[in-house]
Amino acid sequence: MKRSLASTALALVLGFSALPLAAKTTPATSWDYLQPDRDQVIASLNVVELLKRHHYNKPPLNDERSIKIYDNYLKLLDPSRSYFMASDIAEFNQWRNQFDDLLKSGNLEPGFAIYRRHLTRLQERLDFALAELTKGVDKIDFSVDEDLQVDREKAPWAKDRAELDDLWRKRVKDEVLRLKIAGKETKDIQELLTKRYKNQLKRLEQTRGEDVFQAYINAFATTYDPHTTYLSPDNAENFDINMSLSLEGIGAVLQSDNEHVKVVRLVPAGPAEKSKQIAPADKIVGVAQGNDEMVDVIGWRLDEVVKLIRGPKGSTVRLEVIPASNPPTDQTSKVVTITREAVKLEEQAAKKKVLHLKQDGRDYKLGVIELPAFYLDFKAFRAGDPNYKSTTRDVKQLIDELRAEKVDGLVIDLRNNGGGSLQEATELTSLFIEQGPTVLVRNADGRVDVLADENKGIYYNGPLAVLVNRLSASASEIFAGAMQDYHRALILGGQTFGKGTVQTIQPLNHGELKLTLAKFYRVSGQSTQHQGVLPDIAYPDVMHTKDIGESALPAAMPWDSIRPAIKPELDPIKPFLTQLQSKHDQRTAQDPDFLFTRASIDLSKQLMAETTVSLNEVKRRAQQAAIEAKQLKLENDRRVAKGEKPLAELAKEDEDALPVEDKGKPEDDAYLSESGHILIDYLSLNPSLAIH
Repeated sequence: MKRSLASTALALVLGFSALPLAAKTTPATSWDYLQPDRDQVIASLNVVELLKRHHYNKPPLNDERSIKIYDNYLKLLDPSRSYFMASDIAEFNQWRNQFDDLLKSGNLEPGFAIYRRHLTRLQERLDFALAELTKGVDKIDFSVDEDLQVDREKAPWAKDRAELDDLWRKRVKDEVLRLKIAGKETKDIQELLTKRYKNQLKRLEQTRGEDVFQAYINAFATTYDPHTTYLSPDNAENFDINMSLSLEGIGAVLQSDNEHVKVVRLVPAGPAEKSKQIAPADKIVGVAQGNDEMVDVIGWRLDEVVKLIRGPKGSTVRLEVIPASNPPTDQTSKVVTITREAVKLEEQAAKKKVLHLKQDGRDYKLGVIELPAFYLDFKAFRAGDPNYKSTTRDVKQLIDELRAEKVDGLVIDLRNNGGGSLQEATELTSLFIEQGPTVLVRNADGRVDVLADENKGIYYNGPLAVLVNRLSASASEIFAGAMQDYHRALILGGQTFGKGTVQTIQPLNHGELKLTLAKFYRVSGQSTQHQGVLPDIAYPDVMHTKDIGESALPAAMPWDSIRPAIKPELDPIKPFLTQLQSKHDQRTAQDPDFLFTRASIDLSKQLMAETTVSLNEVKRRAQQAAIEAKQLKLENDRRVAKGEKPLAELAKEDEDALPVEDKGKPEDDAYLSESGHILIDYLSLNPSLAIH
């Protein structure tokens, strides 16, 4: 199917003979060598046709789409509005309503012209920054009372060069102040920033026409949805840029975040996750091979950073990371050493624990099955190996073992489970329902395919809870959604990731197009897209939906619903939800870990609301000290409440600062323990659920 779609599109452009006349552009610059070639023109026409015929939404390519492409391109090139001037934008506006027609005709020149101007402005800004540094970092006056606007997404474009110069003078000053407060010496700051800007200039000089083409076509493709992207021939073999980039070697998923590279999630049982020193939303600012010198990667493209991070199995890479837990003004970093290795299937396998809880004067034992991923050993399965490993087979065995231990109920822990095998999501669902549909897949033509459990009978029919968080995605959402729709389990924790779309790779004459062509729906008819699965009882989550998840991505496809695959039945859980919520609220009102998380979220919201920073050193240090004092108080309040020794100061890498789910005993994991208590509450309110 992949070849036929691409061939269809290619056939439609075989009559193409010559480029249309280029639109009027700016005077010649040193970047004039960057011009579209014939292969790129044909590939762009293929992309237009594939999106028109096969994208899930099939939205028209018209003037409205043209404006989206234009705005998307400007945001891609200058997200903080720090390079282009108002005069540039006025010049570009001639094409604002024309990108639809330009793309349909294969005229790529305006896209290239805008990029060339971007390179010119970027070169000017870097030259200016270097000139500021040559005056001497030690000459900068930090006693002046002035501010820098850091959130410039909606700021007006600079009216002239003088306004940009003032903005960049403040930017350089802010960079120096951040490093100074982080403890770096003046000489080292001068050297680091000079090297950073010179390296960025050097990388500009290496810009190829392929870089321009990929950026422009992606600005077009991602207006359809964030997972529809173009991959150049070089990147097609290795990367999956916008959907998130899975890295060989360290087990991390990254994405671009303005001038930084941000961690989106960690692959379960991967080297990065096992290090316990990297977390979602952390920013990678430096990469070093083994004991080599650290390479500053601020301002680098995502694919370039990835090339540095990847490497042979068994080799080490050092990452300089700014933790997401730092206040926005705090650039204090830490260096993490990771040994690159493949993620072993057995390390991602389901594991069991027994949670011992006391409630209402009685002792309870609850089985916990921790499921890091939905895995299936395809090679062994296809070879007919009767002992092939799979999620469902392992979970069945663990259920048997927990039954033998006479547990009172079961918690399936799907926190941080990014998904995996769709087949296994269906198979696992079949263990807990009598029979019936498990997930719906709606294609671009409106046809709905139903995946179902065809086997009669329930393997486990006792009390069940499913624990999820923001990083529970894809297959996790399908399973959790089915458990909720069949009223088979209590869903507890955080709102899940919300990726409910299906992509395929379409080869082109030049590169590839990753195309969204279907959407997942729960058996109730609700999409898992954008909204994810909403828990019956929600826990506070330090991962902001603004930063992590499908809804954080521009142009994410919306939530919707289709005809349900099952008839609505009486919900046995709903009548008890109010009481369960009340008991949960009472229990966690004074719980140290819940109090700490809620207070941390409130503090983080306050800090994120700040759109400017002071460039006065005394004020900035005072602000930093005040923030750290608040963070220290929150941590020590939690410690004292748990009978632990308070800290004299915050330790960035202190083991006790790890998330609660990383602690040793299951009873010490506040969210897991509370899930057990809620399940016991439900069992007490509805005794008919007891295991017989």
